[in-house]
Amino acid sequence: MLTLLILTSGLVIVVGGILFCRLPAFIALVLAGLAVAVLTPAALIERSVVLEKSVRVSEVALSGDGVELTTSAPVAFSNAVLLEDYGPGRDFGRNVPAVISGAKSSTDNSSGKVILTSADANSAGLTAAISDRSTADASWLLVSAADYATAQKTGQSFFMARFTGALGDSCGSLAIMIVAASVIGRCLLDSGAAEQIVTASLRLVGERLAPAAFVVSGFVLGIPVFFDTVFYLMIPLGKALTVKTGRNYLLYVLSIVAGGTMAHSLVPPTPGPLFIAAEFGVRLPAMIIGGCLVGLFASACGMIYAVRMNRHCELPLRDLPTPADTPDGKTALPEDSEPPQLPGLMISLVPILLPVVLIAAGAFLPEGSGQSSETTFSVSRGIRVLSDRNAALLISAAVSVFLLVHYRRRTRDELGKSLQHAVTSAGTIILVTGAGGAFGRMMRHTSVAELLEGLSGTSPVMIVTASFLVTTAVRTAQGSATVAMITAAGIFGGLVTSGAAGVDPLYVALAVGCGSKPFAWMNDSGFWVITRMSGM
Repeated sequence: MLTLLILTSGLVIVVGGILFCRLPAFIALVLAGLAVAVLTPAALIERSVVLEKSVRVSEVALSGDGVELTTSAPVAFSNAVLLEDYGPGRDFGRNVPAVISGAKSSTDNSSGKVILTSADANSAGLTAAISDRSTADASWLLVSAADYATAQKTGQSFFMARFTGALGDSCGSLAIMIVAASVIGRCLLDSGAAEQIVTASLRLVGERLAPAAFVVSGFVLGIPVFFDTVFYLMIPLGKALTVKTGRNYLLYVLSIVAGGTMAHSLVPPTPGPLFIAAEFGVRLPAMIIGGCLVGLFASACGMIYAVRMNRHCELPLRDLPTPADTPDGKTALPEDSEPPQLPGLMISLVPILLPVVLIAAGAFLPEGSGQSSETTFSVSRGIRVLSDRNAALLISAAVSVFLLVHYRRRTRDELGKSLQHAVTSAGTIILVTGAGGAFGRMMRHTSVAELLEGLSGTSPVMIVTASFLVTTAVRTAQGSATVAMITAAGIFGGLVTSGAAGVDPLYVALAVGCGSKPFAWMNDSGFWVITRMSGM
């Protein structure tokens, strides 16, 4: 009951602060995180940390060498603490320091067996503790001595120190990637590479398949560029094509939205899916591939819906394209709008595809390869360095800066202003995602994962469905897709990463990303960008 009360308080502060008090997302998340940190008692914090790090004991047997335990997962530590667990919401009972003298895994690595001996050479004390449980309902948990000490220290720490530490960890893990992605997006726009991708797509498929070109272009550009900017870039081309054909304006608008909005919530390095992948422990290559597959399928469904709506509804073009509407400042149709020295299509795609290729290359390396401390160079070591997600995005950012300098001949001052704009935009996102990560960790300290795990009827399908619905509800209430994803990560993150949900974290991450899409209305900035720019 206490966990549910604290959880509700945090959600009310986030949604109410943004929706009713009109607070910035960063402030609302900080206030909610601090409130949850203050309300959570030390025993609950200690319990949540122990549950994340421990393995549950399923069978206990006395042997001549000590005590033989069958654990829910293999163990990789020697100094251990055996904890008596009375169930959710209750303090731990006795804790018995012990030493693991022998361990082995099952054939499928899903469980393990360990031999425990007393840490103080008093095997009779360990045997007595095992034989004389306080209650038949009690079970045993096995945790490393270091993790148990950390859990106790975390529970006794000052709430402000816990929150600021979590804020720093979250910002530190995402800051470089978000800044690099922002630089890539800004340079793609300023160099003309983004415009080249769109116009080349239109030339490739022709007027008849222009909606498909808008969907694919919007999806590709939505990976490194924020949705608002993608729509600003592409809507003038949709207007110009409508002037040429005299029809299908609504179809073009909805096609742009269908492509750009799905990539925004499903494919890293966009901040939302990047944060979700980190919180759920999903590897970036898996998140990128899964996000592209689900996102493109959803975008295709969106285009089918757009075709049907275009048959029954008509959106008039209320204003003709003006110089201010087009990316190069000229009133022209797509085939005439290319500025001088526009980058080629292949070089324009490099900043988007390069990090995907580098990160994916690292995923195919065997575990442990390229990680030795030796200074000698090896191919696997080089791939391991380049496939690091921070390094891959920084390399891509450097390529995008080269495009801007080479094709636009920017002076140092002009280049500095473009990069400053990109870094400034990224700063706000870093603060919001950092505060969201800290809020999520405070939520995990309430043992919300144990609460969800204990619900009757909980199954992998239920967890995926619930994560989608919770994200949708938060998105509908306060408008921001990123904040909705961050909030859902705080609720389901501990349950998913612990393995208690019995579901692949990727499925939950994709469900959260999709859940942030429905029911965009007047409290969403993207709603106003679409309606005002399109003339709806």
